[in-house]
Amino acid sequence: MNKNKVYIKLEDLEVYKLARELSKIGWEIYEPFDWQMKKIIGDQFIESTDSVGANITEGYGRFHYLDKIKFYYNARASLNECNNYWIELLKEREKVELDKYKEFKDIAEKLLIKLNRWISATFQKTKK
Repeated sequence: MNKNKVYIKLEDLEVYKLARELSKIGWEIYEPFDWQMKKIIGDQFIESTDSVGANITEGYGRFHYLDKIKFYYNARASLNECNNYWIELLKEREKVELDKYKEFKDIAEKLLIKLNRWISATFQKTKK
């Protein structure tokens, strides 16, 4: 067994922390919606937002790197859905405050970079 290997807790991963922060901001956007708004757009927005962190978590818990990467790809797809479609639709329909919109977009941009690097690093580990 390699004694140099260090286990990193999920909660310590920057990609996970950013996903949780995105969910927090997403909830702050979603929560004030009335019932109709939640059903029309809100539910899909918050589900895709929360799915980012859920897929990172599930991927991190998998053993085989291909399983891990499959879930990380799902996380990236959910990130694209909430960041490139739903939040833009909410902005277009003037259902999100500009400061919350910008905060969401900033976190999503950082998360996308970290997630892409995380996927690449997972691939690279198999080549060692």
